[in-house]
Amino acid sequence: MNPYIVLFLAIIFEVIGTMLLPVSQNFTKLLPSSILLFSYGISFYFLAIVTQKLPLSVVYATWSGMGVFTVALLSYIFYKQTLSWQSIVGLFLIVVGVTIVNIYKSVN
Repeated sequence: MNPYIVLFLAIIFEVIGTMLLPVSQNFTKLLPSSILLFSYGISFYFLAIVTQKLPLSVVYATWSGMGVFTVALLSYIFYKQTLSWQSIVGLFLIVVGVTIVNIYKSVN
């Protein structure tokens, strides 16, 4: 399987887990807490798989950067959290940085 598909799946599961953090209410709600822990577990499983195919620096930069970007956007949509223009510029720079890391990666 393409390592970038596996990385994309890791990001999706990490974002699901992170978005459920407020819903779990400090792990007092069983269903959201269970899904959250399952999502993080699957995310790390996929992350471990993809680190065998791509450099760790590329994997982690992409996983964390795209996770932060996606969580910020989804928090704006679902939790009505505000994004200042400075935050939007910062998110744009994260995407640019992740793109540069992926374009100029060195595969062993």
